[in-house]
Amino acid sequence: MKILQLRELIRSGTFPDSELRTQIFIEIRESIICVKWPPGSDKFTLYPEKHRNGVTTIKKGCMEFLREKGWQLEQRVDLGNRLKSGKVDAVKTLPDGRFFALEWETGNISSSHRALNKLAIGLLDNLLAGGVLVLPSRAMYNYLTDRVGNYDEIRPYFPVWECLQIPDGLLAVIEIEHDELSLSVPVIGKGTDGRALR
Repeated sequence: MKILQLRELIRSGTFPDSELRTQIFIEIRESIICVKWPPGSDKFTLYPEKHRNGVTTIKKGCMEFLREKGWQLEQRVDLGNRLKSGKVDAVKTLPDGRFFALEWETGNISSSHRALNKLAIGLLDNLLAGGVLVLPSRAMYNYLTDRVGNYDEIRPYFPVWECLQIPDGLLAVIEIEHDELSLSVPVIGKGTDGRALR
């Protein structure tokens, strides 16, 4: 898997320039790069048929890598009185008691908005030091479950989060993409997420 870009929507205070932030992003980068398909391959290759591949399976390698680095998966993070506690794909507990959260998009574009809003609320209430949403590129989206959230679709809304006043924290979006396309690899199976096949 390759990373096309890291877009920082919020960068304020001391945390974004800290050694801790640097180490966290090294772990995130390595966790994404380690995602391979098919299993046992040295790269991530997608079967090139429109909306044929599922998305839920793709994030598993990333999550397992983060777990080995001490992150907690599918954790409920208390975001104060504004939101009911909701599960976050992966969180790292920081020495100051705050968290760093990572969400990997497997839902539709509405889910992408909810994920960024949840991370932003955590930053506003100083419960999160940072948060990252991982999204497929538009090119990758073409071969994934129909209507899954993607970078190009949410990009026009970035100014909404960029204008938030956060004393100390980081909010970012990472755009990912397959390494190659090939008719010789298996289709990535779809799980179920509510009524939609993912």
